[in-house]
Formats: sequence, C-alpha cells, structure tokens
Amino acid sequence: PDVAKTKITADDRALRNGHKGALIWLTGLSASGKSTIATELEAELFHHHLNCYVLDGDNIRQGLCKDLGFSAKDRAENIRRVGEVAHLMTDGGLIVITTFISPYRADRDSIRKAIEPNEFIEVFAKCPLEVCEKRDPKGLYKKARAGEIRDFTGISAPYEEPLKPELILETDKFSVAECVAQIMDYIKDLIYVEKRA
Repeated sequence: PDVAKTKITADDRALRNGHKGALIWLTGLSASGKSTIATELEAELFHHHLNCYVLDGDNIRQGLCKDLGFSAKDRAENIRRVGEVAHLMTDGGLIVITTFISPYRADRDSIRKAIEPNEFIEVFAKCPLEVCEKRDPKGLYKKARAGEIRDFTGISAPYEEPLKPELILETDKFSVAECVAQIMDYIKDLIYVEKRA
C-alpha cells in the first residue's frame, strides 16, 4: 500500500521512471563486501538511468541514528529506522541499497513484511569469518579480539544468517563485478516497466 495519501501512485512513478521502487538489503558480516558491492551496484544502476540511493552506516549513524549505540536493543532500533526510511524511499520510486550488518533475522523479516512483495530483495554477502578478519580494513576485528569493542558481530555478538534470501553472494569466491552482475541479473525482470513520457 502507498505510505501516504497522494494522487500519485507507485505505478504512476514506475511508469514515469521506467522502473519500480525496490529495496536491495545487503546483509553480512563486517568486511564481507557489502559497502563495496553497494557502491558499484549504485554506479551500475545509475549508468542504466535508474533512480537509486545507498543507505549505509556512515550516512545513517551521523544523523538519523546518532543517538544509538551498539547494544542489541539499539541495533534493532537502528535497523527499524533504516527500514522505515527505505520504505518511504521505495514508495517514492527509488531503488534503495542498504549495507547494514543487520545481524538479527527478526529485524530483517519485519522490514520484508512492510515492503510490497518482490520489492524487498535480501542479498546475503556470504563470507567466512576468517576471510572477513583477514580483510578487516578498519581494524575492527583486531580490536574486538582484544576486547576493545564489545558486542561485535561475529566475535562477541551473534549473526543470524538469512534462511531464504533472494540472493547469496559468495564474496570470497566472486569478484565485486561478478557480484554486481548477479544482482543486476536478478532484478532486471522485477523492476523494469515500459517508460511513459
């Protein structure tokens, strides 16, 4: 259903844009490749004249969620807020790409329920913990192992893998370009509509 009463429907926006709104929800451990894939996916979508935007921890936690920490309760609230914003953006016709660890299955599932069928695309950036630790671009795993970071997903806090994601990207086996191509291939039949002038 449309989020707000308006004379412009989601179908109207899709016909104008040439594509439907969608939420591509990238989930996975820290350093599994989510942000890198999202950045390249956004560029690919934009290159194909699709309206898109990336929501990630940097642009969300500096504003909308700057009052939240990293406890289980705060993580759930962070994801709830992201889901609400993403829902509004997809209703407005954008393809939204999120790059949140989002470790709890129930939080991801609640967002799925709020989005129209076929508009929530859960993408699991699957990467072994040991590979993520070797990558560790921000040194977070090292700090977590040293006890300097509490409640760190994969080390001292759980990560619940998706049970039935739309896509699983084995980011330790495929290049970023190959992962982006897999997403593009998956969404092409879901989002495109014949454009109306």
